[in-house]
Amino acid sequence: MKKCICLLIFLFSINYAFSQELNARVQVLAPNVSNINRKNLETLQTLVRDFLNNNKWTNETYLPQERIECNFVLTITGWDGNAAYSAEAQIQSSRPVYGSTYFSTLLNMSDKDFDFNYNQGQTLDFSEQNFITNLSSLLAYYAYTIIALDKDSFGKFGGTLLYGKAQNTLNIAQTSGNKGWKAFDGLRNRYWLNENLLNNSFQELRLFIYNYHLNGLDLLQENKDNAIKKIIGHLTELQQMDKQKLGSIFPNVYFAAKADEIVNILSFSDSQDKLRAFIALSTVDPANISKYEGLRKN
Repeated sequence: MKKCICLLIFLFSINYAFSQELNARVQVLAPNVSNINRKNLETLQTLVRDFLNNNKWTNETYLPQERIECNFVLTITGWDGNAAYSAEAQIQSSRPVYGSTYFSTLLNMSDKDFDFNYNQGQTLDFSEQNFITNLSSLLAYYAYTIIALDKDSFGKFGGTLLYGKAQNTLNIAQTSGNKGWKAFDGLRNRYWLNENLLNNSFQELRLFIYNYHLNGLDLLQENKDNAIKKIIGHLTELQQMDKQKLGSIFPNVYFAAKADEIVNILSFSDSQDKLRAFIALSTVDPANISKYEGLRKN
């Protein structure tokens, strides 16, 4: 009987260990805050990492090799000497490219309003129904968004449900009074990123994320020339997106993370295809046109 119980516990623990979605690396830095307690920062770093990696964000089971690679760099910019921290965060996530050791960036987001309260020894709890702390809401919001973007890259509009969970977290957090959760807090904040991701006006971009990764990058090892032609074809389709939306946060953040990668991949195409790609990219991502100039010159 005892052996059976031990076996069940062991099997349960294996299943639990395989169920989490994120493999997050976390850094908490405070280069310009001289009076801060460094031990507190180390404890906070571990707390944030464990919160992201040990919580269950979906009902799906992820094997260890399927967990999503992501990085959170929290830079403390101010401390009141007690529990209040002013901070900025850089959040980055990536997904593997089939048949290679390369990881392609999906999100590279700078959040300038990552303020929170934290006391030494405090636990980090989160509820989908109630606001508990700003830090747990911030981390949950980005956890949902990271997983949703990953799902978008493997299935058409696969991340919609998780973007909805991020939206729910956002709506609840708006009652806290912390910055970054509301439309009038700025044009490049969490509110507008989530709004864009769920807005039908950006469906072409979400569809491009799917086609670029699953029907482009993932086929490079199988047939490079054919995969590159598919990527260029999907880029031209992206020109159908509403031009008035091109200055919005979603396309800006996405292409800022992808521009160099796209240029490197398309450098293997012929001159005619490079020109087609340049025309499409200069239309949908004028902010990075200087990076695309090489395609036209070649």
